[in-house]
This record gives sequence, structure tokens and C-alpha cells, in this order.
Amino acid sequence: MIDGFATPAARAPWSVAALVREVGDWLAGRFSVCSVRGEISGFTRAASGHCYFNLKDAEGGGALLRCAMFRRAASLLAFAPREGQLVEVRGRLGVYEARGELQIVVEAMQAAGAGALYEQFLRIKARLEAQGLFDPARKRDLASYPRAVGVVTSLGAAALQDVLTALARRAPHLPIVIYPSAVQGPGAPAALVEAIGLASRRAEVDTLIVCRGGGSLEDLWAFNDEQVVRAIAAASMPVVCGVGHETDVTLADFAADLRAPTPTAAAELAAPTREALSNRLAVYEGIVQRRVHAALDEQAQRLDRIAVRLARPGQVVRAQREQLTVLAHRLDALPLRVAQQQRQHLVQLQAALRRGVERELDRRTQRLAHVEARLRALDRKQVLTRGYAWLSDSEGSPIGSVHELTQGDSLQAVLHDGTAGVIVTELPGRTSA
Repeated sequence: MIDGFATPAARAPWSVAALVREVGDWLAGRFSVCSVRGEISGFTRAASGHCYFNLKDAEGGGALLRCAMFRRAASLLAFAPREGQLVEVRGRLGVYEARGELQIVVEAMQAAGAGALYEQFLRIKARLEAQGLFDPARKRDLASYPRAVGVVTSLGAAALQDVLTALARRAPHLPIVIYPSAVQGPGAPAALVEAIGLASRRAEVDTLIVCRGGGSLEDLWAFNDEQVVRAIAAASMPVVCGVGHETDVTLADFAADLRAPTPTAAAELAAPTREALSNRLAVYEGIVQRRVHAALDEQAQRLDRIAVRLARPGQVVRAQREQLTVLAHRLDALPLRVAQQQRQHLVQLQAALRRGVERELDRRTQRLAHVEARLRALDRKQVLTRGYAWLSDSEGSPIGSVHELTQGDSLQAVLHDGTAGVIVTELPGRTSA
């Protein structure tokens, strides 16, 4: 019979603490830092701020890994972990000595796939924003008094019941048209595009609500699909987008004409309450009544004035007679005023004519004196006074050249104070016969 507890003489048995510590040291050396993907189970946060939870195998296996996340690392989380959420954790693998259990001390945790999806979200957002799909200038105002409201969502979604309940409470008179569509899964984007396009083509509603309940980034990913965003931007009516909870943001929110934090809020924004409509109608009714009463009062006062005038025709006749008398006096005085004005005008014209004649006479006198001076300067008698003489032949024709003379010719010399006879006795360059 073999003794199962027999041990070699060279090896003493392990104590529990030593064995657990040895295994822990070996695991810490072999897996100093490692990353694990799994689903959160049994998440608790202690009063100290430390978090404790288990990670279940995401593939449906039975494996379970205990996790501890101390307060410092937990304070750096960018999201609130929840039961069943798929996450990736990074930390140090070891053994919890108090229970001898395998555990990982988590130093960082993120939602599985969220990083890649968020990067894709940012890339699509930047591209569509550059194309102007999110431009505030293209946003349209919602209809103040919609004839009907359309809803694009899943028939089985709780969001649909929230919207119908809110609309029934606020505006029970308002018709509602539902355009069914999947809101999650691979076929959801195409279904949403078809439902939004159907609403645009039928043009039977004035406001369209596109909504669904909350969920993870993966659950809401259909509303980040580029084709869905373009369909919302191209809709023929204003679109209110109410997807997820208040903290959830999708690209459909940026493309819609108005974003609502929840589906219920989307219904409240799309339709005014019946009480608000009744109050507004009451205001309009009061305005119309005041204007009608004012118009009636004005016409009544006018009728009173006319009635007073008709009741005393003698006064009207006397007033007309007095007016005619005033006009007659004005007519009688008119010719005298006209004659006085014409007389004054003639006096003014006469004075102006006299001034004009005097100016013209002075001008012409000055010109005549100037001409006289010029003529006096050209008078031949004035020239003769300077010692010159004017020669003429016996017939009185002037002699202008010595070549016209012959020796013995009788000439007449005109001086400034008389005339004298002259006989040519010598010609320069000629000899006597």
C-alpha cells in the first residue's frame, strides 16, 4: 500500500500562505501587466471609492475572473460601468492571499470597442461637417401649429410609447403617423433611410420625430451612419432627433433641425400643448373683440356727428353763406391787388430800363470818343502840321512817285495852312533837254 503523504526527505511541505504567495509571485512575474476583455458582473463601489467586480467570458464560457480597482484608478474612469457591459481592463494579475483566489488589480478600463468606434465617429463627423450638413444656417424652425406629426422608430421600442403618451397628453387632437423602422442592428441604417425617405415623399406631416431609447455606443451606432445622417438633412420637413438619454450624442443630432435629450422631450418640442393653443386663441379672440369694438365706436361717433349736422340744417346753410361772403370779398379785392402788383412791377421795369439805357449810353459815348481819337490821329491835316506837303498834278491827282514827273511839270503843293504852285525844275538822275 502506497502512502500518499510520503514526501521526499529533501522537500518539506508548503504552508498554505507560502504556496499562495509563491504562486502569486510567479503569476506577477509571468503576467506583470496584461489586458483582458470580458463582461462586467456583480459591480460594486465601496464607500472608500474602491470598485470590485467580476469579468465573465464574453464568448459565453463559464470562466470568471475577480477584479479590484482602487479609488485612484476608479476616479479616472470616463464612463460609469454597468452590469453586462463589455469592457477591456489592463492591470496586474495576482492571487488574493486571504482567499487564495486569482484576481487582477485593474489600473485602467474602457468600454470594449468604444475607442475605435469613437475615432470612426469623429472621422465621419469631420467629413460631414466640412460638407455643410451640420451648418446652423440650414436649420429650419419647427411648425408652430403642425397639422400632423410623424414618428420614425421601432414599433416595439419603449421610446414609441413614450412619444405617444407625451403627444396624447399634450395634443390629443393632433394626428400621428408612424413610419416603422429597425433602430439597432446591421439592417437598421437602411431601414431608417427608407422610413425617413417615405415620410419625405408622402409629405403628410409637418414635423418628423426620429427617436429610440438609450444604449451603448454600439447600440446607437445606426444613428451615426452617414446615409442616415444625409437622409435626415435631406428630409422635406423639419426633423426632431431624440435618440438615447441626455448624455448620448449621435451624428443624427447634429444633422437634425432640433436635438431633444430624450424621445419624450422630442414629442414635447414637436407639438404645443392644447392649453397653450387655447390660451393663444383666447388672446387672439380678445384682440379681435377689442378691434371690432373700437371700429364700432368710431362709426357710432361718426354717425352721431352726421346726425347732429342733419338735425340743424340752418346752421349749415349759415356757415356756407358766411363762407361764400368771405370768398366774394376776396374776389372783389382780387383785381385791385392784381393792379397794384402790376403797377409795382411796371415801376420796377421802368427803373430797370432807365438804368439799362444809361449804361448803354455811357458805353457808346466812351466808344465814340475812342473812335474820334483814332480818326483824329489819321487826319492828313494833322500830318501836314509836322512839315509834310501833299503834291498833286494839275487835275488834282496825287503824286506818289518821282517817276510820274517830268521836268517842267506844274504841281500843286498842299500845306497845313494853304496851297502853293510848284514847277519841277530838276529830277534826280535826269538831265534837262
